Amino acid sequence: MSPPLLKLGAVLSTMAMISNWMSQTLPSLVGLNTTRITTSDGLTQISPKEGWQVYSSAQDPDGRCICTVVAPEQNLCSRDAKSRQLRQLLEKVQNMSQSIEVLNLRTQRDFQYVLKMETQMKGLKAKFRQIEDDRKTLMTKHFQELKEKMDELLPLIPVLEQYKTDAKLITQFKEEIRNLSTVLTGIQEEIGAYDYDELHQRVLSLETRLRDCMKKLTCGKLMKITGPITVKISGTRFGAWMTDPLASEKNNRVWYMDSYTNNKIVREYKSIADFVSGAESRTYNLPFKWAGTNHVVYNGSLYFNKYQSNIIIKYSFDTGRVLAQRSLEYAGFHNVYPYTWGGFSDIDLMADEIGLWAVYATNQNAGNIVISQLNQDTLEVLKSWSTGYPKRSAGESFMICGTLYVTNSHLTGAKVYYSYSTKTSTYEYTDIPFHNQYFHISMLDYNARDRALYAWNNGHQVLFNVTLFHVIKTEDDT
Repeated sequence: MSPPLLKLGAVLSTMAMISNWMSQTLPSLVGLNTTRITTSDGLTQISPKEGWQVYSSAQDPDGRCICTVVAPEQNLCSRDAKSRQLRQLLEKVQNMSQSIEVLNLRTQRDFQYVLKMETQMKGLKAKFRQIEDDRKTLMTKHFQELKEKMDELLPLIPVLEQYKTDAKLITQFKEEIRNLSTVLTGIQEEIGAYDYDELHQRVLSLETRLRDCMKKLTCGKLMKITGPITVKISGTRFGAWMTDPLASEKNNRVWYMDSYTNNKIVREYKSIADFVSGAESRTYNLPFKWAGTNHVVYNGSLYFNKYQSNIIIKYSFDTGRVLAQRSLEYAGFHNVYPYTWGGFSDIDLMADEIGLWAVYATNQNAGNIVISQLNQDTLEVLKSWSTGYPKRSAGESFMICGTLYVTNSHLTGAKVYYSYSTKTSTYEYTDIPFHNQYFHISMLDYNARDRALYAWNNGHQVLFNVTLFHVIKTEDDT
């Protein structure tokens, strides 16, 4: 029970006790205990002794407690014992009336407070009921608001994660910059110890030594083939594409020759990027059709096998004219000694670090491969080497540093199976695998500038990287 309700209960209990005391104890104090008679007006009259008339307590319409005493006639002696007793009784009654009046005022004040509290409690009860009714709605609304706020904050999570990552990177960068600053300071102090001209001469000397070292690294033995890297998908199943190994670093022109016969159109692109995008820079219409796919661009000219012949043609891209042509003596042609895939691939022209080469087969060498070094201007055969490897059993071949490398197939599972060194006139069987990704290779040529193999793989133009084993000779070597 709340404090106002407790206070109200105490007030009502006190009033009841006072009323009961007045109706029972007061007559006994003055010796007026008589038989009670209940009248019709609700008052209890007590039979008087010696002229006393006393009426019991009652309540007025406002609920206040009242008490009436009727005294005897005033002609009695004032010093009578009854009179003294009456005065004492009157004093007590007056004190009681005053106490009751104070109690009444307090009760009225508390009662008003209770009424006010009752109104407030009714309002609170209604509010509680409304809250109870709206609890689910309010909770749903608040939950939805919280969810929307969380949804707004969710994108911040990866931002914070990135921030933490960036903070770590920044810390690392600061540390690296601090270390680099220390190193640079040391270098600066060291440089300060040398004369500028002396440093310049040291740099020139180092550059010269590096260039000499690179010259010694130009040739080496093939150790590994990696890739391929697919550059483009275009053309028919057979064709050739190439760059010039003797071109300058800024000259990255690409030439494209689709099909292995019945074609005379060569397409030129200014760069690999233009080749990939298909942006032609120029088209050449050759005076003769070519045979096979084993052409080569070398020092600004195209070398190819004239269709249905063993004649080699040198065509200048700059002038658009044939600069030289020569018959390759005894060389088989028109699918007499082709590679395993056919396609009039009897004569294979190629270039490496040493110069221009022709690979073919002759009846005199029993259909086995012959290697001839050519003069790039006149196409004259400078020297030839006869091998014991059957041309028709070879998938493809290419020259690196004067050594011919032959694959055993043009299909999946092919590998570099045989090599012949023109320097020592010796051969060996090798086992260098490479990935024939598109199952049919119809052109495979080495480019000394790029240190890569250009291949036409079933309508895909691809590149293979090569790893060479180098032996560096020093001045002390004899």
